[in-house]
Amino acid sequence: MNSPVSAASLYHRVSRVMPRAEWMSHEADVEAILDLKRRRNAVILAHNYQTPDIFHGVADIVGDSLALARKAVEVDADVIVLAGVHFMAETAKLLNPSKTVLIPDMQAGCSLADSITPEDVALLRQAHPGVPIITYVNTSAAVKAASDICCTSGNARKVVESLGVPKVLMIPDEYLARNVARETNVEILAWHGHCEVHELFNVQDVRDLREAHPGVVVLAHPECPPDVVAEADFAGSTAVMSDYVGDKKPARVVLLTECSMSDNVAVQHPAVEFIRPCNLCPHMKRITLANIRTALEENRHEVTVDPAVAEGARRAVERMLAI
Repeated sequence: MNSPVSAASLYHRVSRVMPRAEWMSHEADVEAILDLKRRRNAVILAHNYQTPDIFHGVADIVGDSLALARKAVEVDADVIVLAGVHFMAETAKLLNPSKTVLIPDMQAGCSLADSITPEDVALLRQAHPGVPIITYVNTSAAVKAASDICCTSGNARKVVESLGVPKVLMIPDEYLARNVARETNVEILAWHGHCEVHELFNVQDVRDLREAHPGVVVLAHPECPPDVVAEADFAGSTAVMSDYVGDKKPARVVLLTECSMSDNVAVQHPAVEFIRPCNLCPHMKRITLANIRTALEENRHEVTVDPAVAEGARRAVERMLAI
């Protein structure tokens, strides 16, 4: 019988991006979390923007929004802890209504989710009758419920083209909508929401990076402004960027996305040099080992969705997953 994993034995996973002394300061929380997961039959889902101590240390399932949504359906556990932001925890609850879903910090929000309301969606329907509404998963359950289908940055184009219509509304990320519009013949109407992390990147940043680091391959997230995406060598979701690094193995690369993403991908690709322009997501960074531990110890904070809202929101998410 295999002996239980210990905090000390996990250090090798993060040794390239975290000094041992820093890891040792986390070991008590890691040990407690490992024990709590066993006792409570709990799993931790962690987004790619979580810090390496969470992503490589205590998480059971990791990935981008699409991967977490897909894998949440397959979870065999009584308790799901979502190491990410609130809309992700809501999505996990939608897909697992009978399970307990916890988020370690209720203030872990999202500028995109905050940029639109169900009332806004109702007004869009009035202004554009008959035009399908595609809602980015970075939204509240109530906004999902008011839409026709969801998408992520990884499957947005596929969702747009699956509807077989000449025009769609894509909400709330303006830049994602404009970037997808360049790849399809479908007319895409956009909302004015932006990600507070990705909107900080600009074309001059890309040119400065190329000048300072000759030969660097620039990968951009599609939530970046369109001129930044055009200036990059490649654009894709966090999962697609990670796959690009693994497949192409560039000698030197920069990921134009949230800061911790580079650390997490670098762990898996020691031969690749990562240049790190560090734009942090303040919401993702609200999740820590300490509050993951507290969440499991005290069963907080439990995420619930009004059943009337859940039905419509689940339908929109399941339509996306079916594509």
